[in-house]
Amino acid sequence: MNMNFRIAPDSIQKLSLLDDTLRFEPAGDQPMAERSASPSRAPKPLPCISEVTTPTGKKPILKAMMTTACERNCFYCPFRAGRSRTRRITYTPDEMARTYDIIHRAGLVDGLFLSSGIIKGGVSTQDKLIDAAEILRKRYNYRGYIHLKIMPGAEYDQVRRAMQLADRVSINLEGATAERLAALAPKKDYWNELFPRLQWMSELRRKEGLRAGIVTQFVVGAVGDTDLELLQVSEHLYSRLGLRRTYFMAFHPVIQTPFESLPPVSPQREFRLYQASFLLRDYGWSIEDLPFLRNGNLPLDVDPKLAWAREHLLGHPIDVNRAERHELLRIPGVGPKLADAILAARRRGRIREIGHLVALGLRDVEKASPFLLLDGKPATQQLRLLDFPTAPSLPRTCG
Repeated sequence: MNMNFRIAPDSIQKLSLLDDTLRFEPAGDQPMAERSASPSRAPKPLPCISEVTTPTGKKPILKAMMTTACERNCFYCPFRAGRSRTRRITYTPDEMARTYDIIHRAGLVDGLFLSSGIIKGGVSTQDKLIDAAEILRKRYNYRGYIHLKIMPGAEYDQVRRAMQLADRVSINLEGATAERLAALAPKKDYWNELFPRLQWMSELRRKEGLRAGIVTQFVVGAVGDTDLELLQVSEHLYSRLGLRRTYFMAFHPVIQTPFESLPPVSPQREFRLYQASFLLRDYGWSIEDLPFLRNGNLPLDVDPKLAWAREHLLGHPIDVNRAERHELLRIPGVGPKLADAILAARRRGRIREIGHLVALGLRDVEKASPFLLLDGKPATQQLRLLDFPTAPSLPRTCG
């Protein structure tokens, strides 16, 4: 590899050996896109660099590990203890910080996602993660994005320090319940090692005003978990603990693990979980609103909002001139921004044409129109207006 900057060859070699082994650990807001390779994208300078969507735009993020060795034996994990196919590499905190600083100054990355296998316990491993972040912040004066993993069993003061240093922190629950976790990772303790750390993070944000966002991740479908279970926990984490995001990883078998012969879970199931999760987080929905099948899972062939609307709104469409915000958010194709734009437009006059909704930001007219009334009339009657080359612009008054 020809690098136009000075760095110890063994440090680059170790980053190269990481490959894209952390592709299923999301660092940004579009996890499915984050791990997909696009032929149109330029080749990565290192395989462990991912293009990540953040609140401040897309960034190239280095996804790195302090060590790929691990003393835990999680049944699905490529880094589990005893797996000979895993390349074991280890960084010291100083080496990790120095390596990141050099490739950051070279313009190759603009953020760090730092995780680790567990060696000599979660507390010892957490110290190394914190030390690496502290060296970056203090010695190298780095002020950019850092996402730090919280290790199972980390101490309260370690969680606090990680949140002081990082922009985002996460600890993976992996299973929706203690029983599901035991089937996935028998050496991890849901109620003693994992869940209390999320509670601590929430408490530290609330009491001390620490700004680090909090996220977690679940492994989907390997041990019989249902969408209902996963989303019930997600709803609690959003409403009670203020998590920014719950991530879902559709299970995929890894060679030389106890689960290597299990079938992979459809990415479509993961996608539907994300859609439902956003309804709980951003749209004011409750778990009772979601259209679960009898087996406790969401339908794969239709998004959950559209499935709900077909059952509840086809005979009772919503009048956009009279509906409250939470009612507008029930309409397929209407998100928070469009709902707010509709409310603002209604203060200027009535919305009489579907083209006005297009001008306000409605993108999928055919999806939304069966569930809309415009001035008391079905919106489907106005679909012919969209035959114009451009939608009519919104007048100063909609009426």
